Amino acid sequence: MAISALGYLGVRSDMLDDWSAFAGHLLGMQQIDRAGKSIAFRMDDRKQRLVISDEPGETLAFMGWEVETAADLDHYAARLEQAGTKVQLGRRDLADRRFVEDLIVFHDPAGNRLELVHNPMIASDPFVPGRPIDGFVTGAQGMGHAVLHVKNIDQMLAFYRDILDFRVSDFGLSPYPLYFFHLNGRHHTFAMVGSGRAGFHHFMVEFQNLDDMGQGYDLAQLDEGRVGYTIGRHTNDFMTSYYANSPSGFFVESGWGGRVIDPDTWQPHETTVGPSFWGHERLYLTEDGGRKTLRDMRLKAAADGQRAPPLVDCPWLYGQGYK
Repeated sequence: MAISALGYLGVRSDMLDDWSAFAGHLLGMQQIDRAGKSIAFRMDDRKQRLVISDEPGETLAFMGWEVETAADLDHYAARLEQAGTKVQLGRRDLADRRFVEDLIVFHDPAGNRLELVHNPMIASDPFVPGRPIDGFVTGAQGMGHAVLHVKNIDQMLAFYRDILDFRVSDFGLSPYPLYFFHLNGRHHTFAMVGSGRAGFHHFMVEFQNLDDMGQGYDLAQLDEGRVGYTIGRHTNDFMTSYYANSPSGFFVESGWGGRVIDPDTWQPHETTVGPSFWGHERLYLTEDGGRKTLRDMRLKAAADGQRAPPLVDCPWLYGQGYK
């Protein structure tokens, strides 16, 4: 019995035109036609990965988590009900809108809507990106990852780890508590930032090609105020990425080269080197509001010789016989 991947995300926003340009032109997703007041986007052979509903709020609407078998829905429904969480069986019309066979719906302790889904539909036509890209890293690793702001991190940790079986990859306690969780080979599919407030921090999509991510960074820099974090590299999942300010105010991380782990042998641990080896300057922060603290952590990591291991299958990055 297991939850295996992040299948899709939903966002509440009344800025559909802005999201159309952001997800299609900047990220490279394929917009698909939808009836009613919403738009949806593809990233691969799935019918949809991202849904923007024309509703007020400008925040996360729902997270869709895939399970391996239909029996997993019953298993988690019973476990959630036993823990005091109300569970609803998704109606047929909702399953049709999500392009899945079956689903259950419930909320985490912070009120975030979660949907466990089984057997997502595969599109009959090929994925056509919104700008020239090779594609996204999805498949068994799912859509990418999602990160929440949380007020009570202990309460949320118990819910996701102990009830939903999200497995801790690593965690940090300074300058604020951070917990990262894996469901498959992707280093983390879900994370929580103990910022003392509730909300959606960001979601991440991973590009197959470094140049596709970098060209997106160029496009983002053309739009004043679009870049939230400069390009950099994370210390735990080795992702090279930048963060853009979405039309709804939360961040979207565009990444490349993320770490793949073995979930069966991985051991959770505390990390103390800070979130990034280099870069990821938080342009939205003031010097006294955390920007200098995070920069100092990066500089210390560099002075201590902290770095990710070489990518053995990418010789041109490391001069290994590339001509």
